Amino acid sequence: MKISTLARNGVTPELAEMISRLVALIPWPSRRQAMGDVTVTVLNGKARVAEEEFGWSRSTVTVGINEFRSGITCVNDLSERHKPKSEEKTPELLDDIRKIMEPSSQAEPRLRTTLLYTNMTAQSVYDALVTEGWSPEALPTVRTISNILSRHEYRLRTAAKTKVQKKRQKPTASSIMSGK
Repeated sequence: MKISTLARNGVTPELAEMISRLVALIPWPSRRQAMGDVTVTVLNGKARVAEEEFGWSRSTVTVGINEFRSGITCVNDLSERHKPKSEEKTPELLDDIRKIMEPSSQAEPRLRTTLLYTNMTAQSVYDALVTEGWSPEALPTVRTISNILSRHEYRLRTAAKTKVQKKRQKPTASSIMSGK
């Protein structure tokens, strides 16, 4: 039977749980360096074992080990991770979509929400943008236009079709007697 790295180094499951709790209390980015310290000290520098035993991300532990050994803290630029939305890249697209949607939209009948209901589909908005002068290469896909409409509180609903009501036959005396 294979002995785990924790057992080989004399770390009990209770101690491992306490280490995990204590590291979780440390604020970021010092936590990453603490993960590296624990991994180097207790787990012989094995990030994969830290992932198994403590549930920490292996890549985070690897960066933490490098920070612990060098003493230099890596800087995270989280603002650059965000991918800008289509309407943030081209605000004039959103203006043109609003020009197309406003005449065909109506508020919810009971006015409980701010959603606007329309019977225009994302495909029809895409086609209207193309006829307005947008090139198909400059436009996002139809699915993206649908997401834009949802984000800006346009609820895409087709107009409900009216159902033809069947004419009911007036009951005759013979049908009443027979129970039909």
